[in-house]
Amino acid sequence: MNPVLPPPSAAPSRCAPRNSCKLAQSRGTSHRQPLPLLEGLWQLPKLSFPSFQIKFQHSQRRFLQKRTMIARSKKGSCSQLCLALCTFGLALLGDVSRAVPMDDQDYYLQEITNRDHYYSFPYPGEEFFPFTEQPGEEGPHRAAETEEHPRFKPSRKELKPKKNNKKGKPILETPPDCPPLGLETLKITDFQLHASTAKRYGLGAHRGRLNIQAGVNENDFYDGAWCAGRNDPYQWIEVDARRLTKFTGVITQGRNSLWSSNWVTSYRVLVSNDSHAWTAVRNESGDVIFTGNSEKEIPVLNMLPVPLVARYIRINPRSWFEEGSICMRLEILGCPLPDPNNYYHRRNEMTTTDNLDFKHHNYKEMRQLMKTVNKMCPNITRIYNIGKSNQGLKLYAVEISDNPGEHEVGEPEFHYIAGAHGNEVLGRELILLLMQFMCQEYLAGNPRIVHLIEDTRIHLLPSVNPDGYDKAYKAGSELGGWSLGRWTQDGIDINNNFPDLNSLLWESEDQKKSKRKVPNHHIPIPDWYLSENATVAVETRAIIAWMEKIPFVLGGNLQGGELVVAYPYDMVRSMWKTQDYTPTPDDHVFRWLAYSYASTHRLMTDARRRACHTEDFQKEDGTVNGASWHTVAGSINDFSYLHTNCFELSIYVGCDKYPHESELPEEWENNRESLIVFMEQVHRGIKGIVKDVHGKGIPNAVISVEGVNHDIRTGADGDYWRLLNPGEYVVGVRAEGYTAATKTCEVGYDMGATQCDFTISKTNLARIKEIMRKFGKQPISLSMRRHRQRARQWQQHR
Repeated sequence: MNPVLPPPSAAPSRCAPRNSCKLAQSRGTSHRQPLPLLEGLWQLPKLSFPSFQIKFQHSQRRFLQKRTMIARSKKGSCSQLCLALCTFGLALLGDVSRAVPMDDQDYYLQEITNRDHYYSFPYPGEEFFPFTEQPGEEGPHRAAETEEHPRFKPSRKELKPKKNNKKGKPILETPPDCPPLGLETLKITDFQLHASTAKRYGLGAHRGRLNIQAGVNENDFYDGAWCAGRNDPYQWIEVDARRLTKFTGVITQGRNSLWSSNWVTSYRVLVSNDSHAWTAVRNESGDVIFTGNSEKEIPVLNMLPVPLVARYIRINPRSWFEEGSICMRLEILGCPLPDPNNYYHRRNEMTTTDNLDFKHHNYKEMRQLMKTVNKMCPNITRIYNIGKSNQGLKLYAVEISDNPGEHEVGEPEFHYIAGAHGNEVLGRELILLLMQFMCQEYLAGNPRIVHLIEDTRIHLLPSVNPDGYDKAYKAGSELGGWSLGRWTQDGIDINNNFPDLNSLLWESEDQKKSKRKVPNHHIPIPDWYLSENATVAVETRAIIAWMEKIPFVLGGNLQGGELVVAYPYDMVRSMWKTQDYTPTPDDHVFRWLAYSYASTHRLMTDARRRACHTEDFQKEDGTVNGASWHTVAGSINDFSYLHTNCFELSIYVGCDKYPHESELPEEWENNRESLIVFMEQVHRGIKGIVKDVHGKGIPNAVISVEGVNHDIRTGADGDYWRLLNPGEYVVGVRAEGYTAATKTCEVGYDMGATQCDFTISKTNLARIKEIMRKFGKQPISLSMRRHRQRARQWQQHR
């Protein structure tokens, strides 16, 4: 749907109902009346290219000049007038013919080719005033950017009155809520954001996105807001929706900064169809001045009195924090209108064919959804809880397996967890969608999903921090800010609340003569951490107990606010650095696991996408070593690797921690394949059973791989799984009281772990001890036996 260019003489349009929004019209701007012969041309539909409109106006002016010259000439004739008309028509058709094929070109080329300057410069003899109002007056208007009325008015359906109330007054129907346009989710590109001025590039319009975070070093390319180059009421930031959109509201924040305080305290809103003629939101007393922020982090929502349909929307700050400057981050609420003729939008629209429950689920709804999945697939699902939160909410998990509730020998265990930070909601919803999807596909007989469920025991824990989620849920998807609900009820960050085992290992390795030797695996938890006085969240203790009870092989914790997969170590080894690549002995395996998720995600490895905040992870294909990003002590990834057999990674699934409900189908499509592929990696490497000569499994046996300084242990039944990349490995096994054994195992490129079993026998000493215990006797040491023999000999000689 393209807007219609109204004739210059058209009267300004008004909103239909009384006391509703009135559209402002610039003062002091005159237009030449078109000739009667051209009145029909004014009704031509306005193309989507501003350049065509300007070419049309230029052609009209050239025709007017030609007509004047002919009228003044005594030799003028009717033929000359017709010739001029023909010339004007051909020029106009030429402009149209040059504009139409642009629909088939790349859209970014269209934007660059057709985007004209914000200001339309006057012709000779016309006055040009950047503003017709001096600072301090209400409602500045640009004479050059005439605030015409491009028919920005609510649709008839929105203004359709309901039945009269008791007093007989009609009640206007409340329009449906519109989602965010996508400044925070990056659906709005940098090319769609423009501003009057900017303090520097790092504070340009492209940084004016809701919840965007500044870099550690400010004054760089990645600052935390758009900041105007001057502090005056003529500054603005503008969003190009690239299609007609029904704008309904604006959300604003101040600048994200550790060192400065900047925010806008009030602003105006203007809309346009062509970025030249602007219409301000007005009421009966004049331009509406919206109340802005009172500090820099809490988002503030302002709904427009009446939704306005336009392509462009502009925010004009009117006042700001007196000790700061004009800086803001924002999000626009709006419903894009359907445009079937626009190939660019049709090509990029995301749809899903999965029949899933795409909505945000509070605690009760989450529990009910789990029950529904369990009722649909009772033979492969089980609901259980691993403990309780600080506020007493149970931490529910769903198990998906062909024998739920039972560990099968030789079957690996996998888990996804989410919601360690309560406000990072996308991971929670992805896990709920995943359990629905797997149930449906299993019932439909999808061989890939059936095979995965029959050969794997899968655990899905969607909400580790339900107390924090409840806070974020009450605020809503766009109004919680960056941190509301992140921590537990007692203010603890669960993700970094695990014991620091890295320091114990590295101290032992650095001090080789130390009496206290620390193994390279299954490092015990320090006593101080287990004490009741330790600052440990009850949710953290529940996760540790869960991980110690179940022999997980691979796991992923879903987080938000970025788009990358982070692998351990998360803590730097040097105490003098805050960022340094710190690999584990299994670095090559972790890098593959991270890449398996990132490479199958729709956006993580897309070199064309922009960074969420400050880091560009494209050089590592959407993956990053945690310590090279930012050092963290006591992370769940490092703890899992050093205390259990589980290889754990952090998967950051989206730039927006709490996306709007309308974004969930697209986010599901972005992550669906990655979620499944990552689970399948649990079957990569070697697996087997360590048994004695009688065929009994040996628990707690140590499995080592030559050249890798990290071991794992067998489970209670003697089974084990060791994640490895394709190659040939010398694998050894040792257990207390048994002889050590080694063998060569080859890992192929095909999916499926290589079987590598061991049968080991007891040592001679272990056999003697077993025989003596069997007959109720204790073995006598050799030295004691010799001492007694010498005593007898001495007595005989005496």
